[in-house]
Amino acid sequence: VLVVLTIWEILSRSGWISPLFFPPPSKILINFIELIVSKKLFEHLWITIFRLVAGCLIGGIPGLVLGLAMGWSPRIRRVFDPIVAALHPMPKIAIFPLIMIIFGLGNASKIAAIAIASFFPMLINSMAGVRQINPVYFEVTKNFGASVWKTFTRVIIPGSLPMILTGIRLSINVALLITIAVEWVSSKTGLGVLIWFAWQTLRIEELYASLIVIGLLGFLINAGLYFLTTYLAPWQKENLSRKYG
Repeated sequence: VLVVLTIWEILSRSGWISPLFFPPPSKILINFIELIVSKKLFEHLWITIFRLVAGCLIGGIPGLVLGLAMGWSPRIRRVFDPIVAALHPMPKIAIFPLIMIIFGLGNASKIAAIAIASFFPMLINSMAGVRQINPVYFEVTKNFGASVWKTFTRVIIPGSLPMILTGIRLSINVALLITIAVEWVSSKTGLGVLIWFAWQTLRIEELYASLIVIGLLGFLINAGLYFLTTYLAPWQKENLSRKYG
């Protein structure tokens, strides 16, 4: 990374590449510090995080519940699986105008779009997590007369937990993409707006600085989810270590 940044700095300052579209990394760093000092960055960052968290909770929790139910019950799966198959491939940003008609131009429409985007990855991974549990476990609980609640808490949740955690990770990453996209389309605050205004006014250093912030946000989210996985499903960490070294 340092080698690439050094070459970029040299080529930009020598004019081999356009300083307008590829400003030196040192100028990008200076602009990044200016955004922090002026608190402009935090004003946009916090509203993006709020929309992201609200949308993931509103969409992810129903997706988790329905996914577990579909994985556990063939009847529920037969009812909802065609609906999910039809709606899931639909581009979420394409239906954003319809969402704005229903929920208005405020935060509600943006959070609704983010919730829809996070709903499907959570549902599909939760359902897959339940379906990959060995049927022997369900036979054992049935033979021992376990209640529905004990089957849910002792078999379904622990058995599907790794896939649930993967679903959370996918949901948040997809939700972050949709958050930035809907802020481009219809918002006055947020990291997406910061990027769009920087491009419109050709403040390219600010554009790169905003992209760095989004990258850091994504890294911190995924790092936090990794540590959550090691805490809630330590056996999953061992499997990942054996798989990826």
